[in-house]
Amino acid sequence: MNKFPEMFTLPLAKYVDKAMDWLLINLEGFFDFIGLIILKVVMAFESVFLFVPWFIIVLLIGIAGWKLIGSLKTGIFFMVLMVVIGFFQYWDLAMQTLALVISSVVFALLVGLPMGIVMARSNRAEKIMKPLLDGMQTMPSFVYLIPALMFFGMGKVPAMFATIIYAVPPVIRLTNVGIREVDVEALEAAKAFGATRKQILFDVQLPLAKPSIMVGINQTTMMALSMVVIGSMIGAKGLGMEVLLAIGRIEVGRGFEAGISIVFLAIIIDRITHSFSVKKPKAQQKNDVTQ
Repeated sequence: MNKFPEMFTLPLAKYVDKAMDWLLINLEGFFDFIGLIILKVVMAFESVFLFVPWFIIVLLIGIAGWKLIGSLKTGIFFMVLMVVIGFFQYWDLAMQTLALVISSVVFALLVGLPMGIVMARSNRAEKIMKPLLDGMQTMPSFVYLIPALMFFGMGKVPAMFATIIYAVPPVIRLTNVGIREVDVEALEAAKAFGATRKQILFDVQLPLAKPSIMVGINQTTMMALSMVVIGSMIGAKGLGMEVLLAIGRIEVGRGFEAGISIVFLAIIIDRITHSFSVKKPKAQQKNDVTQ
């Protein structure tokens, strides 16, 4: 009596396998097309990052830290972090990782922002999508590698696909929350002036929801970066591959250097993306620069 009855079973795995087989047979051309687009985008970013001289990228990151965050010290700190990555001889791998992360975030935003807008404008859509997003965020990240491998094989494309699926929920949720929390009086004023639904969305709701949306983009970016090591298991190159090799060979120092390089990238990306969600007073910006 203490065991669950074996006669009651739900063969969900069998149905999922049948669905995957149907998709692979009937939508092979579609997945090939999607894979080609993903590959071209990530290779374009990677080519740019590897083509531009390292000192220019370091300088641009330093300027971004200075201008966007409003602190010259922060800009110099970012430059130091990038130079340390270079000292580890991981510059090219860091640029490959950066290309994967940025490409994943671009695709995640192309999918996530429209879905967040749909959720915000339809209570029914919100009720349907919330459980799906809960499942996507709580599902172990390794599970996403299985369909990615089946659809796209080994390489950068399946790693990108798995990263997009894993990282997209935050931007969907926070876009929805940001739009729904826009002041009702602002919406009523726009309607009183005869604004259309499109004008209300693009001229009122999205600008007022920008801080929340940017937090979502920040979280999506960080989740994409967290998939770097997992993506390396299916052929994605970059710093994650170094961590994976260090684990396989039990090389603690090598793993530490690659791991801390990922941490440095995460710090830079987090601070820069977070700065877009914070409106900083001009007087404070001047004080930071003079310090």
